[in-house]
Amino acid sequence: ENRSLAMKYTVNPDSNASTVTPPEENRDTKVFCCIPDAKTFEQMIAPPQSSPPRLRPSVSASPSASPPKKKTKNVTVGVAASLARPNILALQPYRCARDDYSSGILLDANENAIGPTALPTKSSDDNHLLLERYPCPYQLELKGAYAKYRGHGITSDNIFVGVGSDEAIDLLMRIFCKPGEDCILTTPPTYGMYKVSANVNDVGIVEVPLSKAFDLRIPEMLKAVTVNTKLMFICSPGNPTCKAIPLSDVCKIAESSAYNGIIVVDEAYVDFSGETTAISLIQSYPNVVILQTLSKAFGLAGIRCGFAIGREDVIQLMNNVKAPYNVNKLTSEVAVNAIKNAATLEKNIKILLEQRDIVMKALNELHFVTKVYPSDSNFVLARLKKKSKEVYTSMANDGIVVRYRGSEMHCEECLRLTIGKPEENTACLELLKKTYEMMTKDDDA
Repeated sequence: ENRSLAMKYTVNPDSNASTVTPPEENRDTKVFCCIPDAKTFEQMIAPPQSSPPRLRPSVSASPSASPPKKKTKNVTVGVAASLARPNILALQPYRCARDDYSSGILLDANENAIGPTALPTKSSDDNHLLLERYPCPYQLELKGAYAKYRGHGITSDNIFVGVGSDEAIDLLMRIFCKPGEDCILTTPPTYGMYKVSANVNDVGIVEVPLSKAFDLRIPEMLKAVTVNTKLMFICSPGNPTCKAIPLSDVCKIAESSAYNGIIVVDEAYVDFSGETTAISLIQSYPNVVILQTLSKAFGLAGIRCGFAIGREDVIQLMNNVKAPYNVNKLTSEVAVNAIKNAATLEKNIKILLEQRDIVMKALNELHFVTKVYPSDSNFVLARLKKKSKEVYTSMANDGIVVRYRGSEMHCEECLRLTIGKPEENTACLELLKKTYEMMTKDDDA
């Protein structure tokens, strides 16, 4: 049967996974062919540094209930509507932090406010990168530097370089999932791009929610998979959960006979965590792939550089399928400079971890904060007694933007606060307290 929209199955967190009706089993044998060595190209334009906007002096008396929204226009007429795939016409695109607010003290996108680990080499007159020429398709210098930095016996052959982690997510689905037939498994609440990429590629989605403590429910996950479940995404540390998944959990899944697909461990925030990277597992488990990025700890969100690390056969397929020059020379140069600047990286991480402790302690002392979740990331998740969405909107209108996560599973009344510079964190906490008191003063009257 020709399916027009991606399948989606959700395992109720309070029920047994066997109640889910899985997709029809795939009877075809997949054969993947390695074409010649294609590689990744990454270079970037380091964004200009800008000082944070000034905090507005007063709290809005009557904030709107919702933030300003960039409207997603549904295409219903014209040549696009008549020719496009139905799943694309029905697609709800990923909503990033900048769709809501783009000015103020921005503590909503889990960026590194301390700044980048490295900058582009100055070259006002010297065209040392030969920008009129295409970049090297193999990114050998960048891969070699990253392999040396991460260790665990990996080499350039174990690394794919892409435009952020998002390119790797999309490529894995294109390589391993047959549209209209195969599916992925996710564990909400989690990173939203897994779902968007699945919908773009017409791939089904099986959801097995985390426990309320944000732990994997491994027995339910293994009951929910079928022969058509080709990818399993584990976000560790999680977004928005802040929580790292123990490597022992990944090993349990990798060792299970119930699942033979790819286990994708998304480690965007691993440098803020005490948990060892899952890179240590790839020599023992051929179906484990790790995603990492320079956007978080390295402070280079603007250059869009990410990595997939795995066995050579998986990485070769990713290199075969990617666009020829996916990573530009500017990105690559900044990335290499950053990887070689470990001292600055470690200093910035230390500052952020110290600030994280300060922010969490301050949040725990606020009477209207009912829970501050443990954090292995550069952000914290806090639950308010009430009116978290109104508080979020009011704060943003007054110049400090955090992220409302109250609509996510197990995250009722929760705000996510990125750890910023010391003065930004202080201003955020002060405005949070002032705003909540203003919003609830009539409730206590």
